[in-house]
Amino acid sequence: MLANAFLCMAFFSIFFVLPAWGLAAQPERMPLTVELLQERLRTPTRREGNLIVDLRQMVIDLRPENAAFGDAFYQMLRKELQKTGSKPLGLDLSYSLIQGDFIGSDLGLRTPLYAQAIAPIFTVTEKEQLERLRVVCLQSFAFGFSISKDCRSLLATSATASSDISVFRGSLFLEHTSFTGTVKFTNTFFLQPVNAEGAIFQQQSDWTETRFSRTASFANATFRQQSQWQGSIFFDKSNFRQSQFQESVDFQNSIFTDTASFNQINFQQIAKFQRVWWQKNADFSGARFASSVQFTKSIFDGLLSLIEAIFEQTVTFREAQFHQPVNLQSASILNQADFSDAEFSQQAYLDVSGVAFNSNQAKILGNPGEIGKKLLVSALQGNQNVLRNLEQNFRQLQQIADANQLEYTKQRLQLAQLSHLLVGANINNASKKRLLELGFSPTQTEAIARRRAVRPFRNSSELLTLLDIDLETYTQLSSRVVVGEPFSLGRWLLQAWNWLTLNLLLLLSGYGTNFCLVLGIGSIAIAFFGMLFWLVDRFRRFHPLPVVPPISESACIAASFSLLTFLGVFAIFHSAEQPWLTLGCLVIIIVPVPAVLLFRLYQKGRYHDLMDVSYFTEDGSMRQLRLLLGRLPVIPRFPMFRDRYLPLLWDRRWNWLNYYDFSLNNLLKIGFNDIRLRDRHLPGIITTLAWYQWSLGVLYITLALWTLSRTIPGLNLLIYLK
Repeated sequence: MLANAFLCMAFFSIFFVLPAWGLAAQPERMPLTVELLQERLRTPTRREGNLIVDLRQMVIDLRPENAAFGDAFYQMLRKELQKTGSKPLGLDLSYSLIQGDFIGSDLGLRTPLYAQAIAPIFTVTEKEQLERLRVVCLQSFAFGFSISKDCRSLLATSATASSDISVFRGSLFLEHTSFTGTVKFTNTFFLQPVNAEGAIFQQQSDWTETRFSRTASFANATFRQQSQWQGSIFFDKSNFRQSQFQESVDFQNSIFTDTASFNQINFQQIAKFQRVWWQKNADFSGARFASSVQFTKSIFDGLLSLIEAIFEQTVTFREAQFHQPVNLQSASILNQADFSDAEFSQQAYLDVSGVAFNSNQAKILGNPGEIGKKLLVSALQGNQNVLRNLEQNFRQLQQIADANQLEYTKQRLQLAQLSHLLVGANINNASKKRLLELGFSPTQTEAIARRRAVRPFRNSSELLTLLDIDLETYTQLSSRVVVGEPFSLGRWLLQAWNWLTLNLLLLLSGYGTNFCLVLGIGSIAIAFFGMLFWLVDRFRRFHPLPVVPPISESACIAASFSLLTFLGVFAIFHSAEQPWLTLGCLVIIIVPVPAVLLFRLYQKGRYHDLMDVSYFTEDGSMRQLRLLLGRLPVIPRFPMFRDRYLPLLWDRRWNWLNYYDFSLNNLLKIGFNDIRLRDRHLPGIITTLAWYQWSLGVLYITLALWTLSRTIPGLNLLIYLK
């Protein structure tokens, strides 16, 4: 019997008593009466050096049926709160239940907002705060923002334009306050902090053109109906962390002069942030936007954090201005993100690492040819799908330049990864000395050696399984080591070849995405080899009989070479991301071999027949623009073909153009005349020069055609779209 009774008591405790203990203790509220209000007004409490009217944990009935108490409530509070003096009186309504509409702006001191009129009312500190408002009004006017009534008053030169504003001089505490009716703080200037953490606004709340001179905290607040904040100014930090807006919210034309925290906030209906000026960082990390959100024409002077934010509907940044980076890491874009006509400063970009984005269901819009350059991915690992989806998004929108820019970004990351694999220390085969040089301690080095002798490491995180390696060491060194199967010599050479070819493709063509760069490289190569062939053909010797060109021809070739080289260099610096490296790579390809051959040619001298006849011959049977893909640089041996090819005429003033034509034939496989080398009495070094350029031409025309296939929209549609 005793055991049964004990079991019943235990059952009762678990299912009835424990839930009561688990609930947060609700404060017991007492009804506020006129007498109690008079007592609290006579005896304000002191908190952090400030006097506060303590109305905590009250039930304040302001409903129409209790109009007499409501009138007395506003009249008595207004009388005390509006007293002028050096010690303003604050108001604490924390944990109270306010029934009916709460017109908070009626509690402030109504004053004309004109310099001469407000001078005798406010203290020096309060005047400085009003002066801050004047500065912000001037700035907003300069940037084309709509001007509120108080701003027009401050900027006016006559008292006739003055308007009234409600000034709340003391602190306002609304922690976990519950409002059953509408809340109205329109055109109110808070000179002290406002703390409304955990407040519940069951009806509409109106904060239009409110000014928060000190910190304003609405963390964990709940807005169950529409919330209006148009034209508000936050001079200090604002905190809306983990708040919930269950209906629409409007922050249009607002200004945040300090850090604004909206992280982990929940917008269930449309959120309007058009023409908002964020002068410091704006934090929307972890925010959830169940409906559309609009940042149209907003100005972001600081960082915009959207880490792990969820956009279920359209997010619009049309005509917004970004002066610092936008962090979209691990954000989810489920519908459409519109960055059309957005302006990005030089240091601004969109970090889209880890973005959850499906190009078949969502879209990212932006100015063609611009938005792709502003998308940044920190590393290739873990972002292949992100880059693939973004590239497919722009191809579907026929923004080929942006799609190619993403492909270029992807290959740059691939190059960095290859470089790390080739030169990084593989944790599975690096010597102990190498591990010590990386920064591992001797004890950690021994632990790594013992572990890899049993089983090789598969990823860098397995280093944390070793007791001797702490988190700090792992964080510092994990990015400097390579974890994987050790490379054999053959595989390492293959990866090195891949690294070299990828590097060349990136430097010389932007991985097939920059045809202007390809043209610039071709212009320099044509000019260089054209001048080189003119040099070996016209400057043969000075004695015993000189074979040199006239000064006029030398001047023409020098001027044309300078012009073509300048155009090529200009194109490279205009279009290449690393122009100096591109130029260096081009010089290494086209200069060393010809320079050695040229040095050897003039060192040996030339002593052969036909010294006064050009080494180059042209097909004299016709003159036309020809496509010479199958043409070789030396004439055939068949006598009838030899009769068709005649030596270049040295006595013509336009003769120097023929050498550029020959260089054009070798490189682009196109030319106005079929110019080739003669097959008799020809130094082998000159033949080697011609064949060297011809070989480079095969590679160049392949690169040019590949780049064209990736940059011509119509051709791209045939290749990439199904």
